[in-house]
Amino acid sequence: MTAALRFRNLTLGYDRHPAVHHLDGAVESGALMAVVGPNGAGKSTLFKGIVGVIKPLAGRIERGDPNPQNVAYLPQAAEIDRTFPINVYDMVSMGLWRRAGTFGGIDRGARSSIEQAIAAVGLAGFENRAIATLSGGQMQRMLFARLLLQDARVIVLDEPFNAVDAKTSADLFDLVRRWHGERRTVLTAMHDIDFVRENFPETLLLAREPVAWGRTANVLTPENLLAARRMCEAFDQQAEPCVDEQTSALAPRGELADAATHQPRR
Repeated sequence: MTAALRFRNLTLGYDRHPAVHHLDGAVESGALMAVVGPNGAGKSTLFKGIVGVIKPLAGRIERGDPNPQNVAYLPQAAEIDRTFPINVYDMVSMGLWRRAGTFGGIDRGARSSIEQAIAAVGLAGFENRAIATLSGGQMQRMLFARLLLQDARVIVLDEPFNAVDAKTSADLFDLVRRWHGERRTVLTAMHDIDFVRENFPETLLLAREPVAWGRTANVLTPENLLAARRMCEAFDQQAEPCVDEQTSALAPRGELADAATHQPRR
């Protein structure tokens, strides 16, 4: 099976301080995978690397489909500016911008797609509501509608069910199941371990570096979860990546290909 994503000795971080490192492995096309770990484990950093918001400090990410239109990203709710003066309809319609272009018009077919996406998440009648007036659950429904319009083959969801009610979580996860049934690749950062055990076939347990990756039942063992917590507690926030200078010099511009980093486990 073709890999949708492949990580090769990947290190990601900020200001030269690693937040995720020594990550190797592949996410197969059509996978439904949870990424779990303690707070500060690097889940959001990994997702930002996948979608290109940040560049690797070392190593690389290989995408099976290099077309950026085929990756959709839902950031954490805290990263969305809810004060922005825009209504639900216009926010959802932004899911079409890569196909329509920045100044592309919205034709009858596009308007129908927007209306269908809004209805699919249970927000029919909310089209003219300002996003500042939405509840947390309604906000997530709107953002999922925008994802529907993006029609991407790889979907990256960062804590999509945090701070929403059970009904909203169930409705939105039905969309995740739908994407999985369509053989799209879905990666979801999660905190609810029991929910992951019940619904995700594959899991990556992350604690700045991979603790375990594979079938969920084999990954989410008490021993692995304890190891992840201890590794995050011991991690040096100011650690410097040890990048091989010769390898870095040969790397393609914008990434450090096959460079090595080291941060000892404690």
